[in-house]
Amino acid sequence: MARRGWVGAGLGAALVGAVGVGLVVAPTGAAAAPPLPPVSPEDLVSSVIAADRPALAGEVEVDNALGLPAVPGVPQLANGTSTVRVWSGGEDRGRVAIPSAEGERTLVSDGTTRWSYDSRERSATRVPVGEGRGGPEGSDAQDPTTAATQAVATLRQSSTVAVDGTAEVAGRPAYQLVLTPLPTERTLLREVRVAVDAETRLPLQLTVLAQGSGEPALQVGFTEITYGPQDPALFAFTPPPGTTVEDAPARDGQRPDGARQGTTVGDGWDTVVIGQAPQEGQGQQPDGRQRPESAPDLSALGTPVTGPWGTGRVITTAVATVIVTDDGRIAAGAVPQQVLGEALAR
Repeated sequence: MARRGWVGAGLGAALVGAVGVGLVVAPTGAAAAPPLPPVSPEDLVSSVIAADRPALAGEVEVDNALGLPAVPGVPQLANGTSTVRVWSGGEDRGRVAIPSAEGERTLVSDGTTRWSYDSRERSATRVPVGEGRGGPEGSDAQDPTTAATQAVATLRQSSTVAVDGTAEVAGRPAYQLVLTPLPTERTLLREVRVAVDAETRLPLQLTVLAQGSGEPALQVGFTEITYGPQDPALFAFTPPPGTTVEDAPARDGQRPDGARQGTTVGDGWDTVVIGQAPQEGQGQQPDGRQRPESAPDLSALGTPVTGPWGTGRVITTAVATVIVTDDGRIAAGAVPQQVLGEALAR
């Protein structure tokens, strides 16, 4: 199918982006709740948003039950448990190593240039930091704690916020921050829990729970974390011999893959993101490159659906719904199907 690669990437991004999570949630095992000074929910939220990002190294475990098929380049979206290594050096310097059965994907920023390297494809994409270009796919995940901070900032106004005791996460004492959607929010999510480092106010753990379920739909978080200066060599990248290097294209109102920029309908928990798939045939991108043959044909998943907006297929998971229309639009959010239909019909 012509749009299968874009659909695969878009579905994965929408499901994670629907709660602003990216790659941050829960460790294995639990320790006794450490005694910590009391803190009000609003003070804890404010301190998370205002906290500086210290230099650190750690291991992040992703444990999800989203019900997604494997998406090439993002194995962490498939059901099960996987591990990611992260390093942060401050000043927009970071490194993420994402292993898979076929190889490893590496995201690196030295503060001036961002790189995305795929060892299986022996290909690399680079983009200057701060330029108005479509950066390497996944480059926003170079500091996974940023996603959890953004989730707190985005959801706070449409949530009941509470501090539900303390916990030990990756050997660090932490407060348990809980965001529950207000009754006016139309969402599939029951709550989002963020474990916040009591000293640094860095989000260490995030757990996403769906309505009607006591088990997490998604857990991502540090199992190991060490604060302190990191080896500068970690944030330097030289493409290995034989690597195909490409510069990310400048933005001109179109996505780098030919799809239009997405639009957002609603806010808070019932946000819907709508995008337009590229119209080129045979899976070819505007620059002539072919999409990977391994990309899943997600347009064949789900069940047929019709509405005032047209016809298409609906794909549902525990925490999100996606409609892929026959005219190439994709709508996704952590919301019931009805909310997507209303957004598409606008």
